[in-house]
Amino acid sequence: MTTLVTGATGNTGRHVVAELVRRGERVRALTRNPAAAVGRFPAAVELTAGTHTEPEGLDAALDGVSRLHITVTAGLAEVGPELVRRAVDAGVRRITVVWGGWVGPVEQAVADSGVEWTRLEPQEFMSNALTWVDSIRGEGIVREPYDIPSAVVHEADIGEVAAVALLDGGHAGRAYNLTGPESLTTRERLVILGKAIQRDIAFVPITRSQAIDRLTATGVSPADAEYVIGWYGDPPAAAGTVVDTVEKVVGRPARTFEQWAAEHAARFREDGVAAD
Repeated sequence: MTTLVTGATGNTGRHVVAELVRRGERVRALTRNPAAAVGRFPAAVELTAGTHTEPEGLDAALDGVSRLHITVTAGLAEVGPELVRRAVDAGVRRITVVWGGWVGPVEQAVADSGVEWTRLEPQEFMSNALTWVDSIRGEGIVREPYDIPSAVVHEADIGEVAAVALLDGGHAGRAYNLTGPESLTTRERLVILGKAIQRDIAFVPITRSQAIDRLTATGVSPADAEYVIGWYGDPPAAAGTVVDTVEKVVGRPARTFEQWAAEHAARFREDGVAAD
């Protein structure tokens, strides 16, 4: 049987692909530019062109697929239900979906699809720290409006939970809240990153308005920027509350931010080279 992974080169999708391959599964990886993805996955992975936000062009990608992984991203809310319908019509019988932060049209369509489904509800991704790369490398500074605890989760853990839910029984109809093993403030994460790159990193507070302006300058809509910064200003209780879902599903403790920092240290160093 074949599993189609949408957003296969993204933060979580690539980990879903890697874990499925590790477990010997046939994987079809959906990406806008298959040529650019060559070499990023094992040769056994079938690369196919397309995007989950254009489901009308995915008939070939869905052909022969029995399992589907979806990551809810910008632009999917309007067309996601159509993607789910086409997938079910094509013979998909098990779906995992990484939510977009709430149960929206895509998540609801998956739940109403009539096939086995599992919804993954990760809190803040550890990889959000990658937005600090330039300021850390250039100045040794991180500028953020808030310094609140967050139970950040490693993207590889999300990928592994998704693979288990896709391949093993007992996960149908479940919504899994996913966190890392500890709740860390921004300053605490910077201390851990600093140790990994052997450099002190300063935290510099900015205003909410400055944070919104910074986000809109990258092309994010004002409404989305307001939502994102508002979430950080008043996060749900679950965002800072550690749960052991990862350990229960995969059979080992969730990865720590210290592990994540060690894996990505080279990207934060001025010379781009990992320390000895």
